[in-house]
Amino acid sequence: MRGLDVINTYKDQLDVYSIEQLRYRIKPGTWSIGQVYSHIVDVALEYLDNIEECGASSHEQPLGKTAAGDQLFEAGAFPPVKIKLPEGMEYSPDDIKSKAEHLHDLNHLIEKMRDWDRLIDTIHPDYKVRHGGFGWLNAREWFDLIDMHTRHHLRQLKEIEEQWNKMIIDR
Repeated sequence: MRGLDVINTYKDQLDVYSIEQLRYRIKPGTWSIGQVYSHIVDVALEYLDNIEECGASSHEQPLGKTAAGDQLFEAGAFPPVKIKLPEGMEYSPDDIKSKAEHLHDLNHLIEKMRDWDRLIDTIHPDYKVRHGGFGWLNAREWFDLIDMHTRHHLRQLKEIEEQWNKMIIDR
């Protein structure tokens, strides 16, 4: 599953969820499915902004990825563990959106990703933008990071779905 394929998986799955499922939280302090959807769209749009910044650059960046960035890109995926952001970096996306709003957001993201997918190979690979944890990434790496990040959250969705199903059975 690469790039747009994984986003389309989220889009296809959206039809299956009820509004109650989109807002269900396993326990206080955890995210709902709707929050995961908002998060993956927000982050992907941020990464696309970084791709745009790479494309607008005229300055070659000789620095590369951090050790964590090298490991991530070598593996082609985030490790199968829950990731806790450093204090001060965490946020909690809203979960008040309707299914139609999530669908709109996903379609907007897909459109932007298609546009950049056609242009990305024209951007010089040494024009980079710094990621706080992974170092200096070029446009292709930012695009690939969208895929890796979005796939990573599929595990979170599966966990929430399993807990939802268990809760429904236990009723």
